[in-house]
Amino acid sequence: MLQQTQARVNIYALLSRVLLQELEVDTLKMIKNDENILDFFPNLKKWKELNELDEKILLDEHLNPDFVNLSILHLIPYETFYTREDQMIETGGANPVTDMYSAYDFMVDFEEARTVSADHIGVELEFMHHLCKAEMKALEENDTEALRELKEIQKEFLNKHLLQWAPLYLINMKFEARTPLYYDAADMALEFILSDNEYLVSELH
Repeated sequence: MLQQTQARVNIYALLSRVLLQELEVDTLKMIKNDENILDFFPNLKKWKELNELDEKILLDEHLNPDFVNLSILHLIPYETFYTREDQMIETGGANPVTDMYSAYDFMVDFEEARTVSADHIGVELEFMHHLCKAEMKALEENDTEALRELKEIQKEFLNKHLLQWAPLYLINMKFEARTPLYYDAADMALEFILSDNEYLVSELH
């Protein structure tokens, strides 16, 4: 159980980091040198540039321009863009995710994240990471009541928020990606949020 939850903590952390902002050299090195992580990125693993080019060149010339293209220029990674009829991004307190964030002591660092709104895909995945970490703590403390409540909240958040729009964004992202890193990240995120929802449904049965 602990292992499963730890794996979920790690995957949500990785996905939110990759989808939230451009990578820096350290993060790219971590992905590149960790076989377990690379297994999640099969196309990246086979990409010859990964081992042939210096990390800084890889980022400046390939990966970061792709990120900007996928999350700022061509696609819009915000829930309200997909769920509001006028396709406006809700940046204020009326954003549908903010109540859940504040109920579970989750603060969005807008400067750090460089997002304009709390319903960015990277932030929503980070909130799931935050909830999974709380679940780890409940597991370690043998608090069955908190454990069930946290799983309920995770399932509710996936169904009310991420699953309502993220698959569409991620499918578009796969289609538009110019580098294997972001193609694989979109593919992995899409599969993971669907399978994680199934896992939570079976756990709460």
